[in-house]
Order: sequence, then structure tokens, then C-alpha cells
Amino acid sequence: MDNAVYWYAMASVLLFFKMLAIAAYQGFHRIGKMTFKTPEDAAFVGKKAAQEELPQVQRAARAWSNDVENIPIFLALGVAYVWVGAAPGLAGWLFMIFTAGRYMHTASYLAALQPWRTIGYAVGVVCMLFMCVMILAALA
Repeated sequence: MDNAVYWYAMASVLLFFKMLAIAAYQGFHRIGKMTFKTPEDAAFVGKKAAQEELPQVQRAARAWSNDVENIPIFLALGVAYVWVGAAPGLAGWLFMIFTAGRYMHTASYLAALQPWRTIGYAVGVVCMLFMCVMILAALA
């Protein structure tokens, strides 16, 4: 298997697990406190719908939203990176550093840690910018 393809697949799986963990984190807090904003979910457990989400769920939803803005772009760039054969030796580094940055961003978001959240975000953006440069260089 091509080294770049291996690292792309590994990053994709790790990012999936990270997003799955955010969903589980939200469910853990909702179920643990039996607090649901959605009426049918609240009714299912014999409760009234909450006026707003729990603070932990709100924070996790914002981390999720940021993932949805960034991870699909990374996945698309990763496919382009692999397809054009852009610096295959750097693929593992770029893909894993991006992934580590997203993990750092999420953990820092959930724990309300600045500047670590911003650093995690910036690490991911820098990796994607570098991927763009490598893709364009491979096309030249």
C-alpha cells in the first residue's frame, strides 16, 4: 500500500473516532442528567423538554461544528494530495499532525483551555495550507 494512502486512511479513521467521541460525550451528559432539549427525546424518558442544552453539550456542539467546517476540507485535500502524488514522504507527517491538532482543539474546547484551543486549530490550518502548496507544486 502506498505510504500516503496508508496515512490518509489512518487519519480518516482517527478523525471519525474523535467525532464519534464528541457525540458520545454529548449523550453521556444528556443521559447522565436526563436533560433533553428535543421534545421527543425528553418524552421518551418521561421528562419535559429543557429550555436549553446543558453547557457541556453546548460546548461539545461548538467543537463538532468546528470539525464539520475543517475535517471535510482536510479529507478533500488529502484525496487530492494522494492523487497527484504530492510529497508522499511528508504525507504521514501532515496527515497525523493535522489529526493531532484536531484532537488538541476538541480536548481544549471541552476543557475551556485557551490558548491551546486556538493552537490546535492553527496547527490544522497550517497543515492544510502546506498540503495546498504541495498539491500545487505537484501539479506544476
